[in-house]
Parts: sequence; C-alpha cells; structure tokens
Amino acid sequence: MSPIRQLLPAALLAALCATPVLAALALGAKPLPGAEMILDGSHEMLDAKWTYWEGPRFGSSLPIKWRIVEDPVDGGTVVQTYDPAAAGGKYGAADIITKKAYRDFRLHIEFLANNPGGNSGVYLQNRYEIQICDGDKTKHGMGAVINETESPYHLYRGLGQWNAYDIVFRAARFEGGRRVQPAMVTMYFNGVKVHHNQLINQVWGGPNSGLDGGNDGGKGITDVPGPLKLQAEGHDVRYRNAWIKELDLAASDTDFTE
Repeated sequence: MSPIRQLLPAALLAALCATPVLAALALGAKPLPGAEMILDGSHEMLDAKWTYWEGPRFGSSLPIKWRIVEDPVDGGTVVQTYDPAAAGGKYGAADIITKKAYRDFRLHIEFLANNPGGNSGVYLQNRYEIQICDGDKTKHGMGAVINETESPYHLYRGLGQWNAYDIVFRAARFEGGRRVQPAMVTMYFNGVKVHHNQLINQVWGGPNSGLDGGNDGGKGITDVPGPLKLQAEGHDVRYRNAWIKELDLAASDTDFTE
C-alpha cells in the first residue's frame, strides 16, 4: 500500500474508492461518447445547428448575425453574442436556439464575458435560465438557476477569462397532462459542484424570455421538449466548446455518472 493510502482514514479511503470516476469537467472537456458538438467556433456549425428564437420580441433575421471572432485567450475562433437587434439589452430580439429540441441531457459549455456587466444566459429547454452576468452576485446572478439559487460567484474566473458550465438536466414530468415532478438540474461551475438535484419550480420572466414565460406567471410549464437557447443582450459574451448528450433519466436524480 502506498504511504498516502496508509495515512488516509479508513472511512475516507472507502468513500474515495466508491466515488465514480467522472469524465473531465471544466475547461477543455471533450465530448462524451454519444455526445454531439453544437458549437465549435465556426460559422458552419452555428448555421447548421442553430437558428433564431422567433419569440414575441424577435427583431433580427436569418442568417444568424452573431459573429465569429478571435479567442482572446487561446487563439482560434469562438462565437460572440453581438447582434444589432439586441443593442441596449433587448433580450428576446436576437437569441439563438438549437434546431433540435431536448428532454433530458448532459451539457458542457464554455463562456467568456469580455466587458464589464457582460450579460447572456444559457436556457435549458428555452425555459430555465442559468445566468451569465459579470458583476452580479445575487440570486439573479452568475451561475444561479435564476431566482431559485444563490450565485456561486466566487467560482467565476473574471472578465476576459474562460469559464465552464457542466450540467445534467431532467425535464419536468407529467401524468394526465398535470405536472407531477418539476424540472431538476445538477451543475458544476469550473469543475466544482454548485447545484445538486436543484428543483426548478417555474420559468422566470414573461413571454419574451422563452417557452412558457407567458403561461400562468411562469408556472404553466408545458409537456414538450425544448431547445437549448443562448441569449443576446447587447454585450460581448463569447462561447466555445459546447456539446450535448441526450439522456433518459427515469429516476428523479441528476447526479453525474460520467
């Protein structure tokens, strides 16, 4: 036995040995087997796998106006949220969604806020927002499940630095047309678990925010899959290395298994 293993308490050693070995989290995580790359920093993939969300405030037009720009840290190209229609923080005017809709899934996505107050957001099923907002440490702030959790802001690496969200999401469940289990999410922020089996009770925001936003004050969740959405708010936020793997989570559990 190694000297380190000899020094570990038996209970701690047993716990460590029982912990499953996960695929790499945080920056640079490679797609899991069966996952689909959805953002690779090219306009070809952006156009092939994304389109605009044509909600009530939609004000842009295809092709997607978001820019392909230089990665200011590691070189290469990344996707920038700039779109003239969203100038002044007009969310919903030029948000983009995946062409494919999802139910349960595992998501990895990397982002960089390049200006003070840089604001965007990752919407699960175009319903539930995981916030991206430089400088905001509230329940509406960076890394929060909007208005459901506190912001794990201390894990944010700051302006001009890449950050990563790793998410397992389970959609709301219905029986006879009635919601019997709310949506649930577990999330790692830069490799640290910040939300564990967090229930998401409603959609925050009105119809300009996403699916079901205009239904019963956000509580009228419907039983349909939804796309991933990225928000344009007139800021310079950049995305790269986004991939998603569809899951079928029978149990009410979103803990990571790989």
